Amino acid sequence: MNKDKNISVFMGCESEYGEASMVVFGAPFDSTTSFRPGARFASSAMRLESYGLETYSPYQNKSLEDISVFDGGDLELCFGNSEAALDRIERFTADILADKKIPCMIGGEHLVTLGAVRAVFKKYPDLNVIHFDAHADLRDEYLGEKLSHACVMRRVWELTGDGKIYQFGIRSGDRSEFEWGKEHIITQKFNFDTLGDAVKALARKPVYFSLDLDVLDPSVFSGTGTPEPGGVTFRELLNAALKLKELNIVGFDINELSPHYDQSGASTAAACKILRELLLAFSE
Repeated sequence: MNKDKNISVFMGCESEYGEASMVVFGAPFDSTTSFRPGARFASSAMRLESYGLETYSPYQNKSLEDISVFDGGDLELCFGNSEAALDRIERFTADILADKKIPCMIGGEHLVTLGAVRAVFKKYPDLNVIHFDAHADLRDEYLGEKLSHACVMRRVWELTGDGKIYQFGIRSGDRSEFEWGKEHIITQKFNFDTLGDAVKALARKPVYFSLDLDVLDPSVFSGTGTPEPGGVTFRELLNAALKLKELNIVGFDINELSPHYDQSGASTAAACKILRELLLAFSE
């Protein structure tokens, strides 16, 4: 792991590696994207655009200057080889965990979550997962491929087992995904209405949080590969994310920003603002 300072970092993430309690890193991979590619450019765009925001959060009365976060830069991933990319993500995440730090990954397409969860699950075999998304991502295979962004939560389930994945905001998927999900995971369609119940159920348990930004309505967040009408507002997402600060978050990711589909930059700004709030909420 390169523990030196990077030229380009996300705002407020300039701490030395040794003193940091969290490590941000990019996973620029979108090889299995089935509609519009471009999520591999998210981490670089977010670093650049983050300086349009403040490090201070009026929502939490905290600043990124109050906490210690190291930006480890982007991983070099083998484009076109999903297993090789996932292995690299897993090894990098494992190194962060071994140093008793919380990994924060910026994807990339949603498949990258599997690499991080593999590492976290090895350290926390009783791991639970909270998943915000427009799409169920529960297919067993998509176009003959099991390592697809459309299958990522099915692969995660193969690690965690039944009753350990909590999905929120889901409003799209094949019928078979919803039918399979009823037997194996906990799903709140369309919104976050039952999030409070999940937070109570997961108290003191290790939790990995995966945020697919297309849970937001396209009127708020158009810069994504598979926009899905009927999503939540920015404030609804923010309020839901801040509820998770009560949990033992041992790793998290934010993914599926494809910045060039929103030339206004508003989608990238939204992603940056949510990341700021997550870093502050999950800091020790």
